[in-house]
Amino acid sequence: MNIPIPEGLPQSLKMSEAEFAKEARMLLATKLYELGKITAGVASQIAGVDRLVFLASLSKYGVPAINI
Repeated sequence: MNIPIPEGLPQSLKMSEAEFAKEARMLLATKLYELGKITAGVASQIAGVDRLVFLASLSKYGVPAINI
C-alpha cells in the first residue's frame, strides 16, 4: 500500500524518510489497536517491531496497553 504524502513533509517534521515511514507505521498500528480493530500481535507486525516493544511504546501515544 502506498499513501501519497506532500513533498518535503518528513523534512518539515525534522525526520528522515525512513524515520517518517517508521513513525507512520507505528501510528497506523497504534490507532487500529486503540480502536479494537486489530490485536497487539497484528499491530506489532504492521509497526515492524516485537509485540512487547509495541505494547511498551503505546504510552508514548497516550494509548493504554490493556483495554479493560
